[in-house]
Amino acid sequence: MSDSRVVVIGGGNAGLSVAGRLKRAGIRDVVVIEPRETHVFAPLQSHIAGGAALAADAVRPQGEVTPRGVEWIRDAAVDIRPDAREVVLASGATVAYDQLVVCPGIQMNWSAVPGLAEAMQTPAGVSNYDHALAVKASPLLRDLREGTVVFVQAADTTSCPGAAQKPMYLACAWWRAVGVLDRIRVVLVTPEPTPHGIPAIDAELQRKIDEYGIEVRSGTHLLSVEPSARMVTIGRGDVTETLSYDVLHAAPRAPAERPRLARRDAPGRPGVGGRLAAGGSGDAAAPRPPRRVGARRCRRHRLVPLRRRAATPGHGARAQSPRRRAGPGAAGALRRILGLPLHREPAHGRVRRVRPRRPARPHRPVLADPVPRTSSVVDRRPSRTPVGVLAHDPQRTSLI
Repeated sequence: MSDSRVVVIGGGNAGLSVAGRLKRAGIRDVVVIEPRETHVFAPLQSHIAGGAALAADAVRPQGEVTPRGVEWIRDAAVDIRPDAREVVLASGATVAYDQLVVCPGIQMNWSAVPGLAEAMQTPAGVSNYDHALAVKASPLLRDLREGTVVFVQAADTTSCPGAAQKPMYLACAWWRAVGVLDRIRVVLVTPEPTPHGIPAIDAELQRKIDEYGIEVRSGTHLLSVEPSARMVTIGRGDVTETLSYDVLHAAPRAPAERPRLARRDAPGRPGVGGRLAAGGSGDAAAPRPPRRVGARRCRRHRLVPLRRRAATPGHGARAQSPRRRAGPGAAGALRRILGLPLHREPAHGRVRRVRPRRPARPHRPVLADPVPRTSSVVDRRPSRTPVGVLAHDPQRTSLI
């Protein structure tokens, strides 16, 4: 089974996480299909927009972040042939596979709201869902001293919709630190009834919302934007409201359809007819990406092959739940499902290094009348400066 070829479509966070864990589990032939030359760590864009991270920290060459030993094919996958077990590339070439993992991600639809795409091209339009717009947001929010800022949270179909609130809290902390928060009107437009959806987290977020004086429009959607007039129209049911803004921090909507490679009606969908030993992860793997993206998708990246146990030859038709960990940890579970030994064998021609045991300390006799030592208690704990204030240090001209 270790000689099987696993092809991963997509070199984003999900695809690279799965590829790396497959490689560590003992799969020798792992291939990632990704057309982009630059990898952007999207979760960091919220902190870039809020001024808590540098823009350069989120960008790396794709070849540097691809796990060691994983083959990277710089091309785009356009179709899957399940009968032939092949992936068709945009160049016309095909890539054969024994197992397939589909992580193509989703494309953000800025044109779903009339005027939103045009508003993002103006100096007042920013977002944490695009790297360039997040870079533009950092100095814009930092230098603002008065006016109205509208933060828009998209529906659950967007990747991690709650991330739109992170720059809002960071910006409010900065405005309060420089003494201008009372001159800035902050409006949060969210389609959800609560800030997060978990009561304990909702209570804490509501406390910060009240503390910063944020106006919340719950259960409300962004309907249209007039970039030239800097006006947005929001609505809840038949009730609409028009707001003027000085800064618009918006979130795009996900497309009406998932990528063709990830739709259930598409040829080659993982699990169609039980013919594919395949799985999926990332934004395209679920019809409704959860708000708590980090924790849930971490488990999905670790145990994605467990959901496809029925497609693995010689392992029966019973699919094991990813919540049940088999063997010593996630790596052990993955190796057991793939038919590998639980303990990884050393690579061919490589001698495993054994760290020598530290010699025992010599015995020190206890003095009858020990000399008392003078000591002073020093608090060596590092200072914990609030992230928002530290990132928006007025002595620093720019974070970008």
